[in-house]
Amino acid sequence: MSGALVLDSEGLAKAVQRDREIHEWLTAARDADLPVVTSAAVLVEAIHPKISDAALKWTLSRLRVEPVTQAIAYSATTLLRTAGLHGHKYAIDAMLCATALQHPGRVTILTSDVEDIELLTAGHPRVRIEKA
Repeated sequence: MSGALVLDSEGLAKAVQRDREIHEWLTAARDADLPVVTSAAVLVEAIHPKISDAALKWTLSRLRVEPVTQAIAYSATTLLRTAGLHGHKYAIDAMLCATALQHPGRVTILTSDVEDIELLTAGHPRVRIEKA
């Protein structure tokens, strides 16, 4: 089976906090043998002084943190341009969406920014967006 479960900063933060709903998503992805991924850019948004370092390290050990490569950056700029959005406000969301789109098959993005992610992934029917 192809595809991936992709976490934005809220999804990652809730995973670190062991949120029950996010845990169910993670369990379902593992049961389906789907990778759970996030963008390295998301770490900048998700990590803050009150987050538990031990819980963060444990959570990150159970998912793939994808690098922001030049190809991802160009893909993100294309998504921004197509949506008519500016990178100043939507850069991390665009990098997350570009990361999601590099995976084959159906991808599900868990996000607190449903509207923004919908704008960036419009025209990509294999992307499913769920509220984190």
